[in-house]
Amino acid sequence: MATASPASRAPADVEVLKNYVGGRWVASRAGEHQDVHNPARGEVIARAPLSTAADVDAAVQAAASAFPAWRDTPVVVRSRALFRFKAILEEHFEELARTVTTEHGKTLDESRGSVRRAIECVEVACGAPSLMMGPALENVASGIDCHAVRQPLGVVAAIAPFNFPAMVPLWFLPFAVATGNTVVVKPSEQVPLSQRRMFELLDRCDLPPGVVNLVNGAREVVEALCDHPRVRAVSFVGSTPVARAVWERATRAGKRVQALGGAKNFVVVMPDADLERSIAAVTESFYGCAGERCLAGSVLVPVGDAHREARDRMVASARALRVGDGAEPGTTMGPVISARHRERVVGWIGRGEQEGARLLLDGRALRVPDRPDGFFVGPTVFDGVSPDMAIGREEIFGPVASITPARSLDDALALLDAHPNANAASIFTSSGKAAREFARRAPASMVGVNIGVAAPMAFFPFGGAKDSFFGDLKAHGRDAVAFYTDQKVTISRWF
Repeated sequence: MATASPASRAPADVEVLKNYVGGRWVASRAGEHQDVHNPARGEVIARAPLSTAADVDAAVQAAASAFPAWRDTPVVVRSRALFRFKAILEEHFEELARTVTTEHGKTLDESRGSVRRAIECVEVACGAPSLMMGPALENVASGIDCHAVRQPLGVVAAIAPFNFPAMVPLWFLPFAVATGNTVVVKPSEQVPLSQRRMFELLDRCDLPPGVVNLVNGAREVVEALCDHPRVRAVSFVGSTPVARAVWERATRAGKRVQALGGAKNFVVVMPDADLERSIAAVTESFYGCAGERCLAGSVLVPVGDAHREARDRMVASARALRVGDGAEPGTTMGPVISARHRERVVGWIGRGEQEGARLLLDGRALRVPDRPDGFFVGPTVFDGVSPDMAIGREEIFGPVASITPARSLDDALALLDAHPNANAASIFTSSGKAAREFARRAPASMVGVNIGVAAPMAFFPFGGAKDSFFGDLKAHGRDAVAFYTDQKVTISRWF
């Protein structure tokens, strides 16, 4: 489980955030809080309460009280509430994107893209009347008919990560609400402002009190949601160790779980790849959102003769990135999330040197003159990284690229097979045969062909394989409808 940071020492005039429970904003019972920073400036912009199990219980009880009436609300009416939510999100699109940049640090264009993806999830969930329809068959035996329906589970929980404050919660909430469940959301304590604003907008959508609830906090909140007897299902996104812990704890308590974990994503470049056109996509894959995303490229695998040119182009493209405040025009890469995470990434770069990888571009010394207190790490490139090196094996979650050459496509695929994570993988090639072989054999559940970030649209499932995903049904799309509902079959005969 993630551990909470120590009690914060923010200025006295910084806002202390509240929880949203039963249709009202309420103060947490917490005695401790965590500072929320603008990572480009290093400034404290809010304080998130580290809520308690009692806070969680209050939210779950509110959700449980709201569930019977919401379950009985016709699905078309539930969908209309989401149509209103989508329209309000569109009205506040730019405001939400700027909030994401302020609390996370990613560039405004990256924030806009993530908010657009969030809205697309709401849009897909609006189709719940069709998505929830079940099959039927008359005369399965003489005079006997059979039909199946999808029914909501009850109270469900969504535990969100720091890297996509607006998008990831909406992988879960709209699908859960549309299918008739009531929800408790826990934002990351590092980025609670985007979700606070989205709940303020949800408050305008005529949802009955208790249908949606928000509890700020850290480890204690996660554990309480996993343990609470009235929570029927848990959705989680985070690192592999925590995803595994959430899955084990919540399933042991009898809950349905989808826990999306960490990644070490391989990007294979074949000798026939059009590098002139591909390198921009490759660079964006590795350095977009400062590498803090589960679909970021981690290991570049040039095959055969592609090694030298792919390496040199990668270094030149990374060197050309403009690092700075994501809110400023012209910035192409922002800071990492926190001072602690910056030190973690810097530590990985040092470890790569110690392991003998060739450091071609070192981001440790980068400084942004007009943002001296920001949490910046520059783009970094290692060559000659072997799979047994820690930097070639562990998830760094920062702007660090490892290059691991391979002699053939088979050798490249062997690298993927040997790694315990299998979230996403991409190939750049002009060969249909190589692309088909890669898509068929790559162990990752999300595969890109000449696509650097293999992010499915909201009507397809999102989630990895092996140690990148724990559960059976993945996020958004039809999997989300299946995850948040139980199929009930009725067999009928009338005399």
